[in-house]
Amino acid sequence: MRSLPGFLLVFGSATFYLYVLSTRLRPGRGQEAERSLVFPSDLDDLRELADFLQEYKREHHSYVTLLFCSAYLYKQSFAIPGSSFLNLLGGALFGPWMGLFLCCTLTSLGATFCYLLSRAFGKHLVVRYFPGKVSMLQRKVEENRSGLFFFLLFLRLFPMTPNWFLNLSSPILNIPVGQFFISVLIGLLPYNFICVQTGSILSKIKSLDDMFSWGTLLKLLAIALAALIPGTIVKKLSHHGQMLDKEKHLMNGSKST
Repeated sequence: MRSLPGFLLVFGSATFYLYVLSTRLRPGRGQEAERSLVFPSDLDDLRELADFLQEYKREHHSYVTLLFCSAYLYKQSFAIPGSSFLNLLGGALFGPWMGLFLCCTLTSLGATFCYLLSRAFGKHLVVRYFPGKVSMLQRKVEENRSGLFFFLLFLRLFPMTPNWFLNLSSPILNIPVGQFFISVLIGLLPYNFICVQTGSILSKIKSLDDMFSWGTLLKLLAIALAALIPGTIVKKLSHHGQMLDKEKHLMNGSKST
């Protein structure tokens, strides 16, 4: 259990850093008192936070950017739910394109940090508490090892995939960190795009249901299925090549006899 103190040290240090960073917030022009910052839990909280930080960013752009990036990486690295709120906030604060760039980069970095933390401290815990899910995913990964990148891409594009679990279990499945990073960067691009675009018009949406309609989910599903096509082709070509090698070996064996 030596991994537990190590993880607690990393988590405690990151939490302390984020706390200290957030307490550096001071009243801006036209603001009467200091404000404590918390992660938004609903749409009203998100709107209020976005309005405050947009105003504050006019005088402290670098600070707000650093705070946003730090909070995003904190949530992603420790698999804390609520990244969709930060994607929306990114769109509201930085606009659709800069917000998309930031969110895609931070999603990939944060997921990779989560991967590395799991590899260093949490592999045995993931196996202990999710043995069935790990076993099923391990089987699927091995079946698609020849086209692994496209399979990972499909998992990220598929709207119902629990990304937090994929981040935690990937080191156990021997998924190379390079393929992991790129699959997150590309695979979550459509999801991040929808969130950030919605965030850029945050004041106009009435509920989070406006962000993910059935039409939007079907489009994400279609993109995910399209990502499986190259992997399927690679898998079939690999299988065909193995069959040819086996036949060649048998023919050479019969000639030698």
